[in-house]
Amino acid sequence: MIVGRFAPSPSGRMHLGNVFTALLAWLDVRQAGGRLILRIEDLDTQRCSLAKAKQLLADLQWLGLNWDEGGLKPAYCQSRRTEHYQAAFAKLQSAGLVYPCFCSRAERLANNLLSAPHLGENMQAGSCSCRSLAVSERVEKMSAESRKPAWRVCVPAEEVRLLDDNMGEYWENLATDCGDFIIKRSDGVFAYQLAVVVDDAAMGVNRVVRGRDLLNSTPRQIWLHKMLGYPPPSFAHVPLLLAADGKRLAKRERSMDMSALRQRYTAPQLIGALASLAGLQPEPRPVEPSELIDNFSWAQVGSRDIVVEDIFVES
Repeated sequence: MIVGRFAPSPSGRMHLGNVFTALLAWLDVRQAGGRLILRIEDLDTQRCSLAKAKQLLADLQWLGLNWDEGGLKPAYCQSRRTEHYQAAFAKLQSAGLVYPCFCSRAERLANNLLSAPHLGENMQAGSCSCRSLAVSERVEKMSAESRKPAWRVCVPAEEVRLLDDNMGEYWENLATDCGDFIIKRSDGVFAYQLAVVVDDAAMGVNRVVRGRDLLNSTPRQIWLHKMLGYPPPSFAHVPLLLAADGKRLAKRERSMDMSALRQRYTAPQLIGALASLAGLQPEPRPVEPSELIDNFSWAQVGSRDIVVEDIFVES
């Protein structure tokens, strides 16, 4: 059975891009006759809250995008799953695949690090200089530093390939395109890259549909799946929705968040407009999600990002 998931972060109201991804993830699973899990990715407890999570669930229900398991149950909230991440971290540690990183954020930026997609994680091409520290040097730094280190995984010079069901073939060399990435932050919070792998494996997720902005995370996650002894899921990455200026929609775009959208549209109107953007129907006529299941196809969706300026003009 296909087991998919929608895994939003309750750090603010969902915006149009989140809803677009949720709809396509829902259709992908429903057409396959599979099961859909709703997981709450609230690792960042400073930005996420129970109230925001409840609003997120209410918005999905209003849209008609139901789920089969998960939601606010503790077993499906990342903030309540630390022991699972710790067990995976310990397994990687015992295999000699992690090391402490003592670099400050400023030092990481100075070393030309690139922003990774979640929670202020960082990555760089190649390994951090902390990787080459001797055991004695690490012990000395651990006792001398006023703050705790972050923890990175040692990635090999290995090419990881995948065939994405929407974006096609994609690959990265872990050492040169990604580098040793953080799996546990200096404040003790486990990073997204580790948490999502552990959760997908534990929940039996074998199908992941999510935004194209996370495509470059996929080789890292496939490698982590293998290092932890988990079978990787299959993937389909969704094109991004762009504002008229070409910038990606985000939660800061208040005119495109669910608060504003629910005032301007009915749920069938919103679903119908998104279906039209996805190429699932020729016109943005109102439609229920269930009406789109039979004719859903990734070939219709395509891989190009989509500008939304025309279809959401108020009459």
